[in-house]
Amino acid sequence: MALESLRYQRGSLEVLNQRLLPGQLRYERVGDVERAWGAIRDMEVRGAPAIALVGCLSLAVELAGGSGPTEDLGALEEFVGQRLGVLLGARPTAVNMAREAQRLRAFVRTRVETPGVTPQQLRESIIEYIEGLLEKDRGDNRSIGEHGARHILQGVPGGGPVTLLTHCNTGTLATAGYGTALAVVVGADRVAANGDVANKIGTFQLAVVARHLRVPFYVAAPSSSCDPSLPGGHLIPIEERPKAELTHLGGVLLADPEVDVWNPAFDVTPHELITGGIITEWGVFAPQELRQALEERGGN
Repeated sequence: MALESLRYQRGSLEVLNQRLLPGQLRYERVGDVERAWGAIRDMEVRGAPAIALVGCLSLAVELAGGSGPTEDLGALEEFVGQRLGVLLGARPTAVNMAREAQRLRAFVRTRVETPGVTPQQLRESIIEYIEGLLEKDRGDNRSIGEHGARHILQGVPGGGPVTLLTHCNTGTLATAGYGTALAVVVGADRVAANGDVANKIGTFQLAVVARHLRVPFYVAAPSSSCDPSLPGGHLIPIEERPKAELTHLGGVLLADPEVDVWNPAFDVTPHELITGGIITEWGVFAPQELRQALEERGGN
């Protein structure tokens, strides 16, 4: 049975603590936004879509438990905005949380302006909206896998088996085996308008090697990870992790205490190196085609 990154039912959220893998398989309760912030910041949960889901679902858990104002629409709207603001500070490189927060705020504003809506109805509609994000993500993942597999197999002579090298969480495309063809598939935390991609550190090196060896290089990312507001990858904010992650092991210092450390969590792969394409829930696009695809489907 495939591992689940999170388990949710109304009023209850658990996340798989990925920091403990593979030694331990442990799901931990996320009962409020602060706990979600910690799980996201400490990389217990990883992957841009999962970050957005855990953040929004933690808000749904709070609302289902009765948190926030109960008698005033404006006060409840303000509460939701404040809680989303907390989540936005956890992981700045992944754009999905910011995008979903913007959309949720717009949804709440529309509901507040709807005549006759009560605070309880507003609360319920917000919970239902967030739960819809979970179902949409599952559908998007299936579509990404189907589009990616079809596109990759088209390039295999005789339809033979395929070997995939994956980097970061690439969802249903994360398969491996021995075969006659090879492709590299990576995830993405943010895709700029020109197709430049920010992903876990090491992605750029893989792209360079793949280009040198003439191996197709794909990026698997939902449209929610695409940020057409940034013209190029040089504008993507890159998170830096604590230096202790490189200087310590099991709490033991392994380096000079005064050593300088630069520990970026992501690197940026130029669009020229994405030779296979960018796989979204809509299909597979060359980097130069992505901006138009986003505009045709509502500007994302």
